[in-house]
Amino acid sequence: MVRWGIISTAAIGMNQVTPGIMKSPHSEVVALASRDLGKAQAALARLGLGNARAYGSYEELLADPDIDAIYNPLPNHLHVPLTLAAARAGKHVLCEKPMAMSAAEAEELRGAPEGVIISEAFMVRHHPQWHRARAVIRSGELGTVKLVRAVFLYFNRDPANVRNIADIGGGGIYDIGCYCVISGRYLFEAEPRRVVALVDRDPEFGTDRLASVIADFGGGRQLSFVCGTQNSGRQSVEAIGDKGSLEIVIPFNAPIGQKTALLVGNGGPMDRSLHRREIIPEIDQYTEQAENFALAVLGRAEAAYGVEDAILQMRVLDAIFRSEASGGWENVR
Repeated sequence: MVRWGIISTAAIGMNQVTPGIMKSPHSEVVALASRDLGKAQAALARLGLGNARAYGSYEELLADPDIDAIYNPLPNHLHVPLTLAAARAGKHVLCEKPMAMSAAEAEELRGAPEGVIISEAFMVRHHPQWHRARAVIRSGELGTVKLVRAVFLYFNRDPANVRNIADIGGGGIYDIGCYCVISGRYLFEAEPRRVVALVDRDPEFGTDRLASVIADFGGGRQLSFVCGTQNSGRQSVEAIGDKGSLEIVIPFNAPIGQKTALLVGNGGPMDRSLHRREIIPEIDQYTEQAENFALAVLGRAEAAYGVEDAILQMRVLDAIFRSEASGGWENVR
């Protein structure tokens, strides 16, 4: 059994990730820390974890010898510092995305002690609908896939929300554009060579509120995506080949405990009325993520995604921001 400590009472942790960890057969949440002890105690009560330990500082939690793994959902600028501190305290770390504010900062995680598992929390890569989408592409049913398209939009203009505070890593590219990048990297099973971006920033917040990006994966393969934080909510991921196409209907915020679907088409009407609808059984992608991480910690499985994967991901985001500044193509390096 992997004993987890949760850092902070962040909404993603309270509402999705920690409940997911609690359902993992090889996981147990034993502690939670906040900079306010009362908040930590209230959070544990809300989660039904009255027997877990509450701490009034992150340092106290990291010093607890009875914790094996840490979940870190702090604001983006604190991801690397707290992850490194946890790793040096001998804890494995599941860290929220994006892992860092830059590839150079992510590379600091190479200094973590040997044997400590550090993984970026892209829960979508643990959902069977993504596994099935990649299997369909690998099968050749779609022919040669040259295009992946992704959209991820929501509306949030709360000035107090961390997503709207530029200095701590706010903005749409860090928050949701990273999922669109994962879409291309996962489905193409490759890394992009260069990117070009058009970015609009909020004049008050200074954060990117709408971005359109093209990523060149070589061989004619393109990822095209739009992400934004001040738009009507929408999300989709499509892979389009020369013989067919597929769509992950709710790719990112797959409803917990509900069935999901893929649409697979091989021609036919443009309205997709004859597309094959594949139903994926109900599942909690956060539980799958926690269970896969726990099995890696226990030595029963190999960690699928580690520090090097996070560095590759951050190199793409870096190139997007360079393209915003230059107005042209930027190599991913």
